[in-house]
Amino acid sequence: MAYEFERKQRIAIVGGGPGGYEAALAGAQLGAEVTLVERTGVGGSAVLTDVVPSKTLIATAEAAKNIAEAADLGVQFFTRGDNGRPVRPEVAVNFAAVNERLLRLARQQSEDMKSQLIKAGVRIVQGEGRLDGPNRVVVSTGAGSKGTDFDEIDADTIVVSVGARPRTLKTAMPDGERILTWTQLYTLDQAPEHLIVVGSGVTGAEFASAYVNLGSKVTLISSRDQVLPNEDADAARVIEDVFTRSGMTVLNKSRADSVKRTKTGVVATLADGRTVEGSHCLLAVGSLPNTEGIGLEEAGVQLTDTGHIRVNRVARTSMPSIYAAGDCSDFLPLASVAAMQGRTAVFHAMGDAVNPTELRNITSNIFTNPEIANVGWTQKQIEDGIAQGEIYKLPLASNPRAKMMGLKDGFVKLFARTGSGTVIGGVIVAPRASELILPIALAVEHRLTVDQLARAFSVYPSLTGSITDAARAMHIVN
Repeated sequence: MAYEFERKQRIAIVGGGPGGYEAALAGAQLGAEVTLVERTGVGGSAVLTDVVPSKTLIATAEAAKNIAEAADLGVQFFTRGDNGRPVRPEVAVNFAAVNERLLRLARQQSEDMKSQLIKAGVRIVQGEGRLDGPNRVVVSTGAGSKGTDFDEIDADTIVVSVGARPRTLKTAMPDGERILTWTQLYTLDQAPEHLIVVGSGVTGAEFASAYVNLGSKVTLISSRDQVLPNEDADAARVIEDVFTRSGMTVLNKSRADSVKRTKTGVVATLADGRTVEGSHCLLAVGSLPNTEGIGLEEAGVQLTDTGHIRVNRVARTSMPSIYAAGDCSDFLPLASVAAMQGRTAVFHAMGDAVNPTELRNITSNIFTNPEIANVGWTQKQIEDGIAQGEIYKLPLASNPRAKMMGLKDGFVKLFARTGSGTVIGGVIVAPRASELILPIALAVEHRLTVDQLARAFSVYPSLTGSITDAARAMHIVN
């Protein structure tokens, strides 16, 4: 008697960053035969050269700033000199130790993720993957006895999660020593004496904030009217004020035409002819998707003019069997979004229940000091009439917990639908804003009203009390 067994669904994933990793785990959970192709290490650039090391560096910078400002809370550091009198010690940062730690943490995170995949039964192939049509991935796995070895993976579903790389300028080519991208900063054994940061978007602002708090002189070159031009205007204004008070030089409405290396450092030439001399330069001028030469267009996958993969809200491309997740797609370039796209892609491909990703519900954060977190509709969209809403802003300085902690910069801002009072968005500028934004994100996700949000008990005193206070101030009279 012959038995017929249903073949397992085969999923091939190209790229092991947050999107590929979560796609692999989701596929294994649903019983698929999953193969993950990754060229450098599980976690991809997000873990090895981007998010994990950069946020670890930022945590060190935050610690250095807290120590430097401890005197404001009555905590003073002194040692005794030879004459027995107290001498205030200098706060020093051991950059070699800092970089060794952050790279070690990145490797550990990568190994932990790899262990999770192996435990789940995912096959991991190290090498360069490219598509050979809509149902096959060819992997170059290195040089064998007869040349380059190849591994061919047939799949019912392919998930592309190949990430992005730093964009460079022809007139400012990185050399890995003085002119650097954000992936090359972690070889420095001491803080740059004078770091020139070209670009005032999220990446530029985060690193400028970190390095000024680590003791470097920083000049931030911004081509726009203010730093963080695409963020909430009030939030960007707070951050720029903090930057200038910390001693940073912010050059707004200035465009860097070129950056050249000199005998002792670098010189940046601006479009108006001015020059800025420094010891190092960080290029933070955006990123490019790693989509060239991997067979996407030949497989029928549509790309944007910038090379990003067009996807819908379930991460599906123009080819039904191919999905894309993360910074290589034309969706929002956040690690959390990449992870959600990876899971959503596999759930959809395997017929499981799926909630299409809603841009309005996505929470994002900028890891400056203080941080900026936001979710939902923006104030500009409300002011432009795209969304109908009321706006309420509460300065953080009025919060009792903030007073105790010596916090003066920041605010909580809520947006509520006109008439119904449904929470449709919010912005928080504060230390750990990335943690504080969650109650507002839950309110947006579940369509809570300001009155429902206000009825939640916040601890007294706490920074979250500003959220319930703001919601209470927006009470809808019945």
